[in-house]
Amino acid sequence: MKDRIRSRLFELQDLKYREFHSALMPTVQRERVIGVRVPELRALAKELHREKGIKEFLAETEHKYYEENNLHAFIIEGIKDYNECIFEVNRFLPFVDNWATCDMLRPKGFSAHKKELLTEIERWIVSDAEYTVRFGIEMLMVHYLDEDFEERFLEMVAGVKREEYYVRMMVAWYFATALAKRYDEAVKYIEERRLDEWTHQKAIQKAVESRRVPQTHKKILKSLR
Repeated sequence: MKDRIRSRLFELQDLKYREFHSALMPTVQRERVIGVRVPELRALAKELHREKGIKEFLAETEHKYYEENNLHAFIIEGIKDYNECIFEVNRFLPFVDNWATCDMLRPKGFSAHKKELLTEIERWIVSDAEYTVRFGIEMLMVHYLDEDFEERFLEMVAGVKREEYYVRMMVAWYFATALAKRYDEAVKYIEERRLDEWTHQKAIQKAVESRRVPQTHKKILKSLR
């Protein structure tokens, strides 16, 4: 199964795209990038999901190529059973080594299991693994800033004190999104400068650049730089 999948990936290779996309991922060695566009990876994942031998591929979490990791993420997305999906997510997360693969992993079934998912998120954001932490914050951003929002989630994210660039960037992204969706609660963290200086500034920058944040709020945020 692994060899057949790798062969299919190379059949879909686009060398110009490989050069362009490699430049966006400084943490991934260029020789590990085949150069397959995301829509083609998603289509392949949908096709493979129906094959009996796909569990063999999912069991091999240490892949050589970047696209194999992304394909792995897209196959997990399609797992309908929540418990099986969580099992595969937890098995895969320690091997995620870049922001793009991390951010591509958006299991569709999570939205129907908010209570159970929150327990997982609380573990992820205190993990030792950089991209597991990023993924946990992202899941809070995606699933818990609307009707399931609680103010304590802002505290959870503000409490993440890490030096890794891609974790700090996700904290900033989370707060920028919170400023768009939950301004009254989130702005307190900016007013009180509860984030480190770099993340504080980046969150404001992202919020000011967002079309979802009204001009009146942007004016206030600019004054809080």
